[in-house]
Amino acid sequence: MADQHVQNPAGNEPRTLPVLRWDEPPEGPVLVLLDQTRLPAEEVELACTDVPALVLAIQTLAVRGAPVLGIAGAYGVALAAARGFDVDEAAVLLESARPTAVNLGYGVRRAAAAYRGALAKGADGEEAAAAALAAARELHRADAEASRRMAGHGLALLEELLPGGGHRILTHCNTGALVSGGEGTAFAVALAAHRTGRLRRLWVDETRPLLQGARLTAYEAARNGMPYTLLTDSAAGSLFSAGEVDAVLIGADRIAADGSVANKVGSYPLAVLAKYHHVPFIVVAPTTTVDPDTPDGASIEVEQRAGREVTEIGAPRSDASGVSGGGGPLTAPLGTQAYNPAFDVTPPDLVTAIVTEEGALSPVTRGGIAELCVRSRQVTIR
Repeated sequence: MADQHVQNPAGNEPRTLPVLRWDEPPEGPVLVLLDQTRLPAEEVELACTDVPALVLAIQTLAVRGAPVLGIAGAYGVALAAARGFDVDEAAVLLESARPTAVNLGYGVRRAAAAYRGALAKGADGEEAAAAALAAARELHRADAEASRRMAGHGLALLEELLPGGGHRILTHCNTGALVSGGEGTAFAVALAAHRTGRLRRLWVDETRPLLQGARLTAYEAARNGMPYTLLTDSAAGSLFSAGEVDAVLIGADRIAADGSVANKVGSYPLAVLAKYHHVPFIVVAPTTTVDPDTPDGASIEVEQRAGREVTEIGAPRSDASGVSGGGGPLTAPLGTQAYNPAFDVTPPDLVTAIVTEEGALSPVTRGGIAELCVRSRQVTIR
């Protein structure tokens, strides 16, 4: 896994981030990732030449965010096939890299099915690898389209719930172009509000311990010229009590069949605050994030990450050591045990609406989720 610096754009004009791309240099195909652990200080790309390198990049959060993990998983299968590695083994490694993110497994299975289907029809290895790559590229395209549609549906929902504009939106973690084939999920809605003159303020949670909000969401907001303010996670309550939050918009890593939402840890407390203060709590995610095979929130496997991410200062690094996080000054005595779940689960009764590319679902019920999965039709606010 090699890295290289990306040329910074001239001036402050936003551009489409090279979050993930397939490349075919003379020495063989590679999957190139924007290393999110190095942001916002520098833009550096990682070139993954095999699946173990990609798995390390996923686990150290060089690439992260549910939708783009699905895309990365699909390209990972294509990479294994193109380089002649065992595709079944690669699929297993990729699916287990981050257990909570359902999109990762979805992308892996989609590309693997295309590969196996081609072989079953008599294709040779090269042709089957091309089929896997085509499936990955199609997923990439579809996610960009889903992002565009979610932004439109989410903006329409905000206008319905909060007519008149001037929205003050609180968001958690990072849900922009860094996690998507397009402009993101929840962040894409806020960006649409900004572009139409409806965004008054984007409140950005730091999102501890790895500061995805401070490092990544603030980075994207600044690039797009959005009015934003950064706050510590623990300061959110004071914002609510002061009446400074009109809506909470977050993404999701998995949505269970009952509508329970797994998202970056710290999301559930925001849902409780929003409920108490009568503020809409809106989840924005593509339908690929809905997992009908997970019956409820209690059934969602929550990833536990290294304690040093809590006890030391420092973003994760995607180097060959595989160490995830820390590496900076200690914030706790040596030997301190740390509780470090990557996600928490918000029950459906705390969720005002789930916005997907198919529309907005509210109220969030098991029947509504099933209908969304089976029929993929738009469900409007009732």
